[in-house]
Amino acid sequence: MKMLLATLVGTTLLSGAAHAATAPIRPDQQAFRALYKELIETNTTLSAGSCTAAAAKMAVRLKAAGFPDDRLITYATPEHPKDGGLVAILPGTSKALKPLLLLAHIDVVEAHREDWVRDPFTLIEEDGYFYGRGTVDDKAQAAIWTDIMVRFAQDKYRPKRTIKLALTCGEETSGAFNGAEWLAANKRDLIDAAYALNEGGGGRSNGTPIAKGGKLEVQTLQVGEKAYQDFTLTATNPGGHSSQPVRENAIYDLSEALLKIRDFTFPVEFNETTRVFFTKVGTARGDAVGKAMLALVANPQDKAALGVVSQDKMLNSMLHTSCVGTMVNAGHALNALPQRATANVNCRMFPGRTSEETQALLAAAIGNPAITIEARIKDKPIAKAPPLDPAITGPVEKLVAKHFPGVPFLPTMLTGATDGVYLEAVGIPTYGVPGYWLDPDGNGLHGLNERIEVASLYQGRDYLTDLVKALAN
Repeated sequence: MKMLLATLVGTTLLSGAAHAATAPIRPDQQAFRALYKELIETNTTLSAGSCTAAAAKMAVRLKAAGFPDDRLITYATPEHPKDGGLVAILPGTSKALKPLLLLAHIDVVEAHREDWVRDPFTLIEEDGYFYGRGTVDDKAQAAIWTDIMVRFAQDKYRPKRTIKLALTCGEETSGAFNGAEWLAANKRDLIDAAYALNEGGGGRSNGTPIAKGGKLEVQTLQVGEKAYQDFTLTATNPGGHSSQPVRENAIYDLSEALLKIRDFTFPVEFNETTRVFFTKVGTARGDAVGKAMLALVANPQDKAALGVVSQDKMLNSMLHTSCVGTMVNAGHALNALPQRATANVNCRMFPGRTSEETQALLAAAIGNPAITIEARIKDKPIAKAPPLDPAITGPVEKLVAKHFPGVPFLPTMLTGATDGVYLEAVGIPTYGVPGYWLDPDGNGLHGLNERIEVASLYQGRDYLTDLVKALAN
């Protein structure tokens, strides 16, 4: 997952009741822990790991639980033999209801032992947390989905809807092979579903472990996300000897273009999800930021309100497309005028916006036709926000109230990106579910010493089990 809701709202909104200390581990949790451990300790980094191996291990567990071979479809391409995945299918009793798809990626961000306090590919339980690369992103959800399918098969549980599980690779490696994208393009019927449950939602604590008196402050359902796109900006010049400089300089031209992007703000936009979010949060906060949020809902052109809300980088990002310079490369010699200067500008495009629209607005903001702009990812799908369907949001919210009493529930739009964009592009609405929670610091996702609270993993698993049952019936 590219980014979590690290600072969702002000503390005036969040005041969930404290939860009981973690109960002794149950037998079913012991079996789940073993599955989770096996998945964490199977290296699935791009450089040294194998998603294909991890998927095969999960297939072995599902087969042992009772899945026949024809309901376990492993896949990989000749060009990417280690980037394979798994689709498992649990038939439902209804032929009229379309399936429910459980999506999770099993690849992880690179992790080097010398940088970590603990071995990133050994599951270590310490001080109420599980440590290891992927303990959250996204092997927590992958393990939970797989475990649910294992238990359903063992119990001979038959839901009304067919339930499908897709464990995919490549979510963390933009530009390389992506399993969800490949399935959507090549095996659409295999993953066909009424809707999918994915990463992107979840809860946030106050930073103190629940077992030590901490509080769970919010649970969110992710309904929509931005689309990821990189643009390459290029400035060129004949160059020359550095002893005879001239004003026309590729580095200067590129620098001016980047500064204009810095100062450019894309138009404010709302969709169904962000309008509900800003209304609920703004009403609950009641402070200056909350009032400004409500003012923007009433009038997206309110510049004064935007000035207040934009001070919060998360809220600001939810309001529009955002673009930022992230890398530069210029010149060819220390004693020569630069002949070429390039920069990468990373954009997160508001749902419904295309790469072409975004590129045109960047070009207009720069105002220099000599600067070329090229999208790095061709044919990028348009981000589509799924509907706030009561048939989905109702059970989600009801079960949040059951499992996490007193904790506020919010629908939200993810400002980062997941593989949901590829499913949405082929007509499968995708939602990031609540369940397990993180600390305000993000728990080391994509960084060092990734971790998840033990109570979070187990309670999130219980919640998601009930949610899958509710939505599948």
